Amino acid sequence: MASKLLAWSRQSLQRRPVLTNTVVYATFYTAAELSQQTFNRIYSPEKPDLDVAAAARIVSVGSTVYAPTLYFWYKFLDKKFAGNAIKAVATKVASDQFIMTPILLATFYTLLGILERREDVFEELKQKYWKTFIANQAFWIPAQTINFYFMPSHLRVVYVASTSFVWINILCFIKRQKNMKKLEEMPL
Repeated sequence: MASKLLAWSRQSLQRRPVLTNTVVYATFYTAAELSQQTFNRIYSPEKPDLDVAAAARIVSVGSTVYAPTLYFWYKFLDKKFAGNAIKAVATKVASDQFIMTPILLATFYTLLGILERREDVFEELKQKYWKTFIANQAFWIPAQTINFYFMPSHLRVVYVASTSFVWINILCFIKRQKNMKKLEEMPL
């Protein structure tokens, strides 16, 4: 059974790479978001219910923006900086973390602000961007070094999607934290 699934996924990655990567990304985003919500339900004093709408928003942004963007971005990086020599890997990781990551993080918070119909769609971006960026660097620099050094190019988005399971839990945790501005405005 597992060998058939593996053969099907290889064939699908070759025939429809963007669609396959999007489905893989959506699957991991869904699993990570629901695991994060379940964790919150078990361990949070508030015991929040599962929020299907919030999960749908996060999965929508993750799968429709991240998967296709990363597919073409990694193809570009692999073409521009071919191979897995130390210099090429370091250049790919630096490019990924300091060119694409800032864009994707800003897009994440902004699109979710729009989908959540916030009055100020940039408020959460302003409050959480740098904290998220620093956490991102700590997590993704080692992960992307592994990606660009060891992974074949056709499996890059799948690797990132599976590694993202952990990252998305971190991202969703940061996303759910109360805005500092709101906390500062609360009377003591």
